[in-house]
Amino acid sequence: MRFQARIADSFFGLIYLACQLFIQPGWGLWVGSLGGVSNYLKMVIEGERNLTCDMAKRFAHACRLEGKEAEYFCTLVDFANAKTVQERNYLYGQLQKYKRYNIYHELELAQDYYHSKWFLPAIREMISTRHFREDYTWIAKQMLPPIKPREAQIAIQTLLKLELLKRNKKGKLIQGAPLVTTGAETRSLHLVNYHQTMMGHASTSIDRLKASERDISSITLCLDKHGVTRLKKIISDFRRKLLELEETDLNKEQVIQVNFQVFPLTSIDREEE
Repeated sequence: MRFQARIADSFFGLIYLACQLFIQPGWGLWVGSLGGVSNYLKMVIEGERNLTCDMAKRFAHACRLEGKEAEYFCTLVDFANAKTVQERNYLYGQLQKYKRYNIYHELELAQDYYHSKWFLPAIREMISTRHFREDYTWIAKQMLPPIKPREAQIAIQTLLKLELLKRNKKGKLIQGAPLVTTGAETRSLHLVNYHQTMMGHASTSIDRLKASERDISSITLCLDKHGVTRLKKIISDFRRKLLELEETDLNKEQVIQVNFQVFPLTSIDREEE
């Protein structure tokens, strides 16, 4: 996804519209300060070009951004252009170091925490078990693998803030409906991390758990070029059946993780098509 898709309605777009509609000569003067790239910004906004690190510095200078503000903007550009999960995780951590980001994105940070920590969805589901206790030490010990009591406390606080949990009239924790979701950029990053973590748990469960407590299996198929699409449809239908199974279970006792992975082991010979 190109950078300008991530900065829709940003100050760049507002500068462009204001100068075009109200002070057209000012647009040329402002872009002129960028040094010979009169059409570059327009192409970025319209999705025809990416904003590079070098150009980000020039734009920051033209917008009179200095110090931490300029650093934050350039880091944001680097985050948008990062190619690997490792790069995006590092740069996202850098963004969170800026005080202004934390002030204006408090709710988003709570959402990010939900997507980045595997045990939050597990704790939310565990609330519905008949033996649940609102005791952070007890909750931490129930997790497989175990977590720290402080992590359990932060998890409950985060789930309440996002309204994924709420309290009934008696003050008891119950499940609530999610009110908001994180932004597209951070959501995609944290979901990748979440899936990688859960696949890691599946791998370690071979040694951690008895065979009777888990099911690790796989199958290798050979299908036509539309096989992945058909498989994804079958898995989607199966996921719905699992959710129906959960809804009809009136004696919930344990949170179970079910992973699905489908990927090709060979490429398609396009020359024969």
